[in-house]
Amino acid sequence: MSTSANDNLNDWLRDAHAMEQQAETMLKAQAERLEHYPDLRARIVQHIEETRGQQSILDEILARRGVSNSVLKDLGGKLAAFGQGVGGMMTSDEVVKGAMAGYVFENLEIASYTSLIAAAKAVGDSATAASLEQILVQEKAMAAWLLEHLPQVTQAFLARSATPGVEAKV
Repeated sequence: MSTSANDNLNDWLRDAHAMEQQAETMLKAQAERLEHYPDLRARIVQHIEETRGQQSILDEILARRGVSNSVLKDLGGKLAAFGQGVGGMMTSDEVVKGAMAGYVFENLEIASYTSLIAAAKAVGDSATAASLEQILVQEKAMAAWLLEHLPQVTQAFLARSATPGVEAKV
């Protein structure tokens, strides 16, 4: 059985919804633990709000297209994010690895939205493409911020870890 471009777009939109659910869970877990890295924490908190807005945009797109989001995919994403959060808590260099993982995840989102925009244009859904382009701008900005600030986070971690009696990981 052949799958239409619209069916693929709908499936990928469901995937994006689950991806944003996962992103929110991961970001919240990271922000809750960050104490000694105020710039990173502030940017993550800002991106949590952006992520919630992205979920709303995706909800609107799915509703307009007559597609329900996948509860199973959303739950799977949240469980995966929870596992990543718990795993990160166990490492002594959590803040550095978390920033690196965040950068990688942002680039996954950038690739996903780039593909979604192309699919929306292919099926003639310019409203969806325009909405997804708004999300793409936010994801690119977050990835750029993380990459730009990764040296600063790393240096702050190294300085804290070299100081006896100072908590460095978060």
